[in-house]
Amino acid sequence: QVQLVESGGGLVQAGGSLKLSCAASGTIFSIDAMAWYRQVPGRERELVARILNSGTTGYGDSVKGRFTISRDNGKSTSTMYLQMSNLNVEDTGVYYCHAVAKTWESYWGQGIQVTVSS
Repeated sequence: QVQLVESGGGLVQAGGSLKLSCAASGTIFSIDAMAWYRQVPGRERELVARILNSGTTGYGDSVKGRFTISRDNGKSTSTMYLQMSNLNVEDTGVYYCHAVAKTWESYWGQGIQVTVSS
């Protein structure tokens, strides 16, 4: 089992920056990839960015060039980050941390609110 806990959300003005963290614990050795998703009311959850164990990253079109995903791996914990810059009101939403295990088990964090004001 993998536990995921997000932190770092909050309220920021348009044009500002925010850094989200996702602390993973449990059987972190089983994680194959991690990602950030976001969701706004009435819309489907969308992929923001993902990072593979190899370090390969990928981004949604709306955040390319503005967001950076990274991950630090420790012995018993692994922390994923999302550095968000030049934020706009369309970035507002609940951000979720996601992990996929090598056995294809899927884990989600509880979500954290990011609000960008104009």
